[in-house]
Formats: sequence, structure tokens, C-alpha cells
Amino acid sequence: MRQTLSSSFVTPLFLCIFFFFVSISTSHGLTATNDSLIRKTCKKCAQSDPNLSYNFCVTSLQAAPHSHYANDLRQLGKISITLLGRNVTNTRSHIKELLKNQKKMDPFVRSCLHDCFDLYSDAIPTTKQALQDYKAKHYDDANIDVSSVMDATTTCEDGFKEKEGLVSPLTKRNNDAFMLSAISLSIINMIRLNGDSI
Repeated sequence: MRQTLSSSFVTPLFLCIFFFFVSISTSHGLTATNDSLIRKTCKKCAQSDPNLSYNFCVTSLQAAPHSHYANDLRQLGKISITLLGRNVTNTRSHIKELLKNQKKMDPFVRSCLHDCFDLYSDAIPTTKQALQDYKAKHYDDANIDVSSVMDATTTCEDGFKEKEGLVSPLTKRNNDAFMLSAISLSIINMIRLNGDSI
């Protein structure tokens, strides 16, 4: 007795396989489009701000979980401010750990770390406000908020430079927060000038 596959089984199986491959090819197309959006955005950001590294911008935005779903500049702006908020929160926690775990610390360094802790503590709600202003399309207010966070990073870093020969334990973190701020500011300014398109 010969068994044959019924058409009622083959047709749904074929359709499932077909839609699976269509969804894979479509999702790869979206990823390529989003990657292109990220690269174009970062190229413009780096051109408008000599302190901003193109590679840092691309790597940061690509690493963000939702960046692969961003379809326009506005969504990338939201993602960049969210990244900044996470960085600021993480840096504040890092400073807290440094203060807690290093009992025998130079008093000047301890003082600088306390100042930085206060600056980053203030930057957390400022970043949240920046995101709210951005979502509400209050770009001037978002710009002021993000600029304030950027200033906090440089103020923190500059505090360590007041003592000759002292190396800041926060240089990389301050630089990262500075550049994330620069990315956000560049995107905000692009949107203010051009809307959602690049």
C-alpha cells in the first residue's frame, strides 16, 4: 500500500516554509536599512562635532537593543537619549562603589568623587526630563537638558585636573557620557533643522 501526502498537509507546510523564508529575508532587509540609518546619522553627527567619534557613535547605537527597529532619525534620537540615561545611571553606581570600597583614598580624590557623584545624581533626572521633552517634541528643552548632562561630565573630569599629576578614575566613563550627549545633541539639532529625515 502506497502512502501519499495529502494536499491538506502539504499546502499548509509549504505556506509555513514560504512565510518563514520571506520573514527572514524581510528582517535582514530591515536590519540593513537600520544599519544604514545608523551609519548615515553617525557620519553627520561626527561631521558636525569634531569631538565625536564616528566609530563610537556607530558602535553605541548598534549595541542598543531597539536600534534595529528604528525606522527614522526621531527613533534613533530617543534611543540615544535612553543610552545616555543608562550610562549616567551606571556611572553613578560605579562612583558609589568606588567610594564604598576604597577606604584608604587620597582625600582630594574622595572629594572629587563626591562631587562627581552629586553631578551624576543630578544628571539622572535631567536625562529623564530630556527624554520626556524629546518625546513631546520640545527640542529646545531637550537640548538644554542634554547640554546640562554634557556639562556635568566635563565638570566631573575637570575636578581631577585641579591637582597636578592626578589621574581621574572616571576618564573613560566621563568621555563616554560626553560622546553619548554629543550624539543626542546632534540628532536633536538635525531633527530641528530637517525633521525626521537625514
